[in-house]
Amino acid sequence: MTTPYRSGFVALVGRPNVGKSTLLNRLVGRKVAITANRPQTTRNRITGVCHRDGFQAVFLDNPGIHRPTHTLNRIMVRTALDGLGEMDLLLFMVEPDRTPGGGDRYIAEALSGLAPPVWLLVNKIDTVSRGDLLATIDAFKDLATFDEVFPISAHTGDNVDALLHAVGRRLPEGPEYFPEGMVTDLPEDFVLAELIREQVIRRLREELPYGVAVRLDHLEEEADRPLTRITATIFVERENHKGMVIGAKGSVLKAIGTEARHAIERVLGTAVFLDLRVTASPNWRNEVGRLRAFGFEP
Repeated sequence: MTTPYRSGFVALVGRPNVGKSTLLNRLVGRKVAITANRPQTTRNRITGVCHRDGFQAVFLDNPGIHRPTHTLNRIMVRTALDGLGEMDLLLFMVEPDRTPGGGDRYIAEALSGLAPPVWLLVNKIDTVSRGDLLATIDAFKDLATFDEVFPISAHTGDNVDALLHAVGRRLPEGPEYFPEGMVTDLPEDFVLAELIREQVIRRLREELPYGVAVRLDHLEEEADRPLTRITATIFVERENHKGMVIGAKGSVLKAIGTEARHAIERVLGTAVFLDLRVTASPNWRNEVGRLRAFGFEP
């Protein structure tokens, strides 16, 4: 008897900075979502397609669910919650905090009324003792009824393969939604702009407010040699933030450009000439027109 092919859609949900994007990249086997050690790095829903013998799992990395303070934040939270009831499986990702916070309780309550089964993923198990891990699991089990509980480390990969194959067994029978080799449906411009934004976040860390966005202005592949020329604009909310991004004699912007260029070259497979510009766009996180220009739908 032939084993049926299985496929379906799996949402990763949780508070900001619990490791959803790191897990998505680990599951897919390639970088499709940017990562940084700070909340609200992911702003859009990121699709990652995992191909395995007998099944295809389409993972959706959602923005972290948090209390919104700007129009952009409201869009992010709405994106994270919209469509969850239509998924085949929901993976509620938490940290080994031992005591669930208000955000965890809010998410658990939101998921409890939905039709798809919910699994609890306790991430970052490489950072805690077994006793603390068990205490965390017990604490979160009091929040809701979970079909499965998986302790994992997205960073080290510990127990991630077991999670993936358990997901594959749980998916319904279905077709291949994406062709072999395709790991995301994101437009190339979006991916490359995100790689630049990732380096801005990593380089400036706590010094730069959340009000930064990147727009890809021009991309051209040279015909006579393997070189791609890219021009992009980094947007900040205030004039004095431009100096933070540029740095003394352009040192910070140069470092951002170098790391972003290396990341883009790994994606494109060609040499890259990257020209970055910085401009201020006051209050862009609350302006509907500007948000649409950056790919958000208010």
